[in-house]
Amino acid sequence: MAKESDFYQVYEVFSRRGNKAPMQHQFSLLAPNKEMAMLMAQENFMRREEVIDVWVVRQSDIRKMTSEERQGLTNRLDNKEYRTTKGYGYLRQKWKEKEQGMLDEKEIMSWREVKRK
Repeated sequence: MAKESDFYQVYEVFSRRGNKAPMQHQFSLLAPNKEMAMLMAQENFMRREEVIDVWVVRQSDIRKMTSEERQGLTNRLDNKEYRTTKGYGYLRQKWKEKEQGMLDEKEIMSWREVKRK
């Protein structure tokens, strides 16, 4: 006879609230098989919130990144300094100087009054 710990498996439950909404992880549950996991997810979740789709996935079927893969991804993402806007900080000051040099409405109206005299 199988051990009780082998009988139950951990399932992750995901749901979607609308057609354009993303799938979101909701909770984990213990169930003997995927059909029972789906019934339990529907019973525990769908009666509380309106959802249009529910996914149940056995936790052991989910593949996580290894530490080597994660390190490789981090190294690849760290060399994107060209995407930051650090080099454009001086432009704000240039725009201020340019705006100060431009004519404003009061200044233009003051010219009109000078011409009338």
